[in-house]
Amino acid sequence: MPERRTVQKARKDKRAGKSPTTQAGEFVHEEIRKVRRGQHGARSPQQAVAIGLSKARRAGVALRPPGKRKAKASTRRSAKYAYEAGQGKRKPRRRPRVSRAVSRRTATARSAAARKAAKTKGAARRSAAAKKAARTRARRRR
Repeated sequence: MPERRTVQKARKDKRAGKSPTTQAGEFVHEEIRKVRRGQHGARSPQQAVAIGLSKARRAGVALRPPGKRKAKASTRRSAKYAYEAGQGKRKPRRRPRVSRAVSRRTATARSAAARKAAKTKGAARRSAAAKKAARTRARRRR
């Protein structure tokens, strides 16, 4: 899900009459920022660009899929689906692989991982982690 300010910037670009690639650039910037912060597992700038373009298409940017010989068939197909979903010509399907990945990691598993991490840390690092968590919660409440 793209950030709200990214979508707003893209819409502003569209109102200013800028090209679809410029509008999509906002989504790509967001992905590159996320990679730099380590927020997701993309390993290369090319992956960040691909994710950004896909999000842009899904968000309704009129960025056409690449033509023949520009990209491999699976990329073109994926881009076509994302484009159609964004233009309202296709209902977005459930994505089984994504659903599985999300549902596999239950709350129980996450809390077990947290308990194990707490055991291996030691008092000083546990205290530091708790303070950091409190700071994060306070920042998100604002």
